[in-house]
Amino acid sequence: MIEKGALLAMFYLPPVEYFIQLNTHKTNILIEKEEHFPKQTYRNRADIYSPDGKLSLVVPVVKGSKNHTKIKDVKISDDFKWQRLHWMSLQACYRRSAYFEYYEDDLVPFYKKKFDYLFDYNEQLLQFILKAIKMPLALNYTKSYELEYPELADYRNSITPKKESAIEQKPYFQVFEERNGFMKNLSIVDLLFNQGPQTINYL
Repeated sequence: MIEKGALLAMFYLPPVEYFIQLNTHKTNILIEKEEHFPKQTYRNRADIYSPDGKLSLVVPVVKGSKNHTKIKDVKISDDFKWQRLHWMSLQACYRRSAYFEYYEDDLVPFYKKKFDYLFDYNEQLLQFILKAIKMPLALNYTKSYELEYPELADYRNSITPKKESAIEQKPYFQVFEERNGFMKNLSIVDLLFNQGPQTINYL
């Protein structure tokens, strides 16, 4: 039997579950590039652990990026200084973590340089993270939008902030866990900043 691959959307600083699936299906990964942009998903949102609990970082997109815009054509809106806000949030939430300083210099450019398209931005961030966690992967991209891929496990819409992840996740140390306990399936950066080089073993 041929081992199934996985079909995933391109997310912003994706949650841990996303990387568990990447690691599970690593020989055959397909990334959706032709779908229409759905709102309120991880495509432009990442959840991190703040002193007050879960904090969502949202990349604003140009108005008109509704359901009829292809994901690869969705433009980032620079109406307000969202990059500065995200970077200050990441610093405030993770400065005390064991490995934040280790990755800080490599991440700064993503919050200083202007990026036009959401997909390109997410893709470059994903490549950085794969390198940081030492998970070499060949990513392939869809050439057209298909409703179903019978030969692949389809995670395009099942990894979502709208419902709790069903994936079993063993706890790891989190900076503010003494306040709110362990929070599962946060952005990969939560795991990376807290576990550093051990991230790949955790996955």
